[in-house]
Amino acid sequence: MIVSEIFYSLQGEGFLTGVPSVFIRLAGCPLRCKWCDTKYALDAKAGRDFSVEEIIKTIKKWPSRFVVITGGEPMVNLELGGLTAQLKKIGKHITIETAGIKFIANLDCDLMSISPKLGNAKMADGVSALNVAVLNELTANYKYQLKFVIDFEDDLAEIKQLLDKIKNIDLDLVMLMPQAATRDELLEKSEMVAELCRQSGFVFCQRLQILLWDGRRNI
Repeated sequence: MIVSEIFYSLQGEGFLTGVPSVFIRLAGCPLRCKWCDTKYALDAKAGRDFSVEEIIKTIKKWPSRFVVITGGEPMVNLELGGLTAQLKKIGKHITIETAGIKFIANLDCDLMSISPKLGNAKMADGVSALNVAVLNELTANYKYQLKFVIDFEDDLAEIKQLLDKIKNIDLDLVMLMPQAATRDELLEKSEMVAELCRQSGFVFCQRLQILLWDGRRNI
């Protein structure tokens, strides 16, 4: 599979924020969000071809048992199941970060971290990236968290409309995080998002990588 990068850092978002983790960033994503912070990984050829064995050998350099498979969009990679199976064999805790646009059954995955793209993502082609059927499959079959990027206060209404369409959703697993590319933007929007969390009961999702490193890559 084509790997954009493998690096060791802290998980910046979600319920595992702050946990030292090895990140495997797979290349390729069919979406074109206006605020994408990993544009360098969008092209399916934007990286180096790794075998699963090479990936496993590389991640063993670091001490953490936590591995995050991210992208791009990892769920479009046909070899994903082979990778997760080998990671589980060596005792890794596996998080898969996805926009929730494709379902793959029976993956070894301890946490499906789903970030559905709202209207604020403003896809370049104007097409919605939301797929309710896929979101239903993912939340029904995997332990999950739902993270929504908030750019404006009105985004909360769209989130509530979407959640009404997902079956048996656990609202305690819904998180709101500020749309930000820099530390200043994060601080500017955090108070607004915190107030939306107070209103809705959803969890505030920190973006630790921006807070600590101000958008710099591969820290």
